[in-house]
Amino acid sequence: MISCDNVAKRDIQLHYDLGTLFYRLLWGRHIHHGLWEAGESSEVAQLRLIDTLASLADIRRGQHVLDVGCGMGGSSVHLARHYGCQVTGITLSRVQRHWASFGARMQGVGSRTEFRWADAERVDFPADNFDVLWSVECTEHLFDKASFFRRAAQWIKPGGRLAICAWLAGNTVNNAAAAQQVYDVCEGFLCPSLGTQQDYAGWMSDAALVLDGYYDWTDQVLQTWQICLDRVRRSRVRWLAQAIDRNMVCFLDRFGTILEAYRSGAMRYGCFIGHRAEPAAECLAF
Repeated sequence: MISCDNVAKRDIQLHYDLGTLFYRLLWGRHIHHGLWEAGESSEVAQLRLIDTLASLADIRRGQHVLDVGCGMGGSSVHLARHYGCQVTGITLSRVQRHWASFGARMQGVGSRTEFRWADAERVDFPADNFDVLWSVECTEHLFDKASFFRRAAQWIKPGGRLAICAWLAGNTVNNAAAAQQVYDVCEGFLCPSLGTQQDYAGWMSDAALVLDGYYDWTDQVLQTWQICLDRVRRSRVRWLAQAIDRNMVCFLDRFGTILEAYRSGAMRYGCFIGHRAEPAAECLAF
């Protein structure tokens, strides 16, 4: 795991309070990578990532989904509208919470979605409350990832599913240049740390979650950052960022860094599918 001590939670919250408009202008309503197969648009690729993850997680109509790090509500609204789910979304940003609630009402799924302003590392839910725990590119922002998985495992019903997409430190970050690339991404994108595939597998196992499958989508998501980098260069968004917040400038300037980190193998993009184990049946002795 690569850590960055320069990140503070208040900076993460401010980043999304201020940056939601930047995300919307540069990328669209879904604040996550696209999953490409060919030359399709970024909008199609973003929806493919959601639908692929939903298929792997066996999302079904009527299930209650917890969307951790729901952003502007893109995934939550899509799951409610196209899969018939009841979705609870949590975000650290008040701006995103209001944006998500408004978007859900506009899409006709206000009654099937609920959005809360909450810290994923402090919020609590009743045990055995959700059929699916869904999180796309949020765990990077958590300070104690192991603790989060232990707590979140209790919110899922026995047999319930886990669907996580995460930026990862590469398994072979064993030289100074690669470690520096990951550190620079953490600093620019306000990630306290990036865990490896093995780290995530260990955190899940320690939380009594069963890992059913891992998928490396790095090559299929690379185009995300080339497109974003091109859009920044063609627009005046960096000039706008300079007038708003220095961390936002650093964020934009690190688009090229994350692209190179994926290309070099210093970073990977991973999908984890798992479930909470059913309790063992008790044997009665006579």
